[in-house]
Amino acid sequence: MNRNKLTVNQTKIVQADSLENGTLATDVPRDEAKRQESRSPRKNYRVSSVILFFLLHLSCLAVFFVPFRWSYVAIAAGLYFLRMFGVTAGYHRYFSHRSYKLARVPQFLIAFLAETSGQKGVLWWAAHHREHHQFSDTPRDVHSPIQEGFWWAHMGWIMSDNYDDYDPNLIRDYGKFAELRWLDRNYLVPPFLLGAAVMLLGGIPVFIWGFVVSTVLLYHGTFTINSLAHVWGKRRFDTHDDSRNNFVLALITMGEGWHNNHHKFMYACRQGLRWWEVDCTFYLLKALSWVGITKELRKARLVEDTAADKADAATELAESRCRIAVRHSQSQQNPTIPSDIVSGGDPVC
Repeated sequence: MNRNKLTVNQTKIVQADSLENGTLATDVPRDEAKRQESRSPRKNYRVSSVILFFLLHLSCLAVFFVPFRWSYVAIAAGLYFLRMFGVTAGYHRYFSHRSYKLARVPQFLIAFLAETSGQKGVLWWAAHHREHHQFSDTPRDVHSPIQEGFWWAHMGWIMSDNYDDYDPNLIRDYGKFAELRWLDRNYLVPPFLLGAAVMLLGGIPVFIWGFVVSTVLLYHGTFTINSLAHVWGKRRFDTHDDSRNNFVLALITMGEGWHNNHHKFMYACRQGLRWWEVDCTFYLLKALSWVGITKELRKARLVEDTAADKADAATELAESRCRIAVRHSQSQQNPTIPSDIVSGGDPVC
């Protein structure tokens, strides 16, 4: 194996460990990204993806050729928000950031629900999202509007064959589950099954509204976080990127619009930190915790004002540094891991 390629992958493993734990989020080596790559890769679009994406949008015009009923609109809205919850609670807060815990069966179900959105495999989605946080708004960010403009950040990158693959080391915490690997490989199965069920139960009009229109709106609702949440809104926290909070985007994405909050506390389950910052995804996850489905919802540490909080934070930080130090000792030939990640205290685990 090429030594340079091995070095980059090993660096990613350490960064992923830091990202998953959440306590070392600010230590991600953004300067390393700039040193390794000064320009983004050439944009190669997969023709089949572009055609399919275009035809799905074109199919929305079929609403003018079927009878109109408000019940169709209600079904479209219901499936939009149900699947948006799958994207935000599943793809994003669970698989990408491990902000709460699930048993194995609910884990599979939330992955299946997320994939009914038609946004590719669960491991693919989470791995690329972790990479986005590592290199946010640098040339190596997979979908930065600051670097590449609105089109690329909104939908261009997901139709490009530059990102068909992902580094499995970035998501090996969930890649160890066979059922998730199967879902990831067969990511077209969940949306196909959903579309077939909608067609069988409701006929063509319900399929057009409930699946086609709903899916297209879901695409663009999700994609606005990539394309708009780094250019439109206000910045509460001084993060190392251009993430912003936006009330409008929070409404259409069930809480993801509090993007600056999220980039500051990426490990936190709740992204709307103030009482008026509406975060419907968190409300539902909290309700599920009352019946024992979701567990250990992680909180943003705005103020560590008790001895217990400080002790908990210190233990979490020490354990994270221990794992990183052990990983580093296992790859001594790798000189590129930044010292600020592997230093800072003796391992205690």
